[in-house]
Amino acid sequence: MKVEPYLFLEGRTEEALAFYTRALGAKVDMCMRYSDSPNPVPQQMLPPGGASKIMHSSFIVGETRINASDGHVEGEASFASFSLAITADGEADARRLFDGLASEGGEVRSPLQKTFFSPCFGMVRDRFGIGWMVLVR
Repeated sequence: MKVEPYLFLEGRTEEALAFYTRALGAKVDMCMRYSDSPNPVPQQMLPPGGASKIMHSSFIVGETRINASDGHVEGEASFASFSLAITADGEADARRLFDGLASEGGEVRSPLQKTFFSPCFGMVRDRFGIGWMVLVR
């Protein structure tokens, strides 16, 4: 069994894929727009102008697959109750990842610092509102 995160980015998936490619070195594995669906999507399920929106995508960060969709573009995406933890190979790698996630409008919640459980740990909320915990084990 495997559990993979699935993010509904409410119309910002294309922007997020480009950002995570820059910030984390993510590799986009798959991207399907509503207009590419082998089965026609009922018009009432599409947001206005929704044919060009992303129905499903997946990208790889390190060894982890993250899935994302524009969903129904019903408003602002909300990711308040969870964070994604990302383990870096060392302090320099942690700094690179942390700075990348904090760039372009991210918010540092807790700067990278030594803790009792990690030689380097910090928390950041990226420009899409997704919380990340960056740590070295």
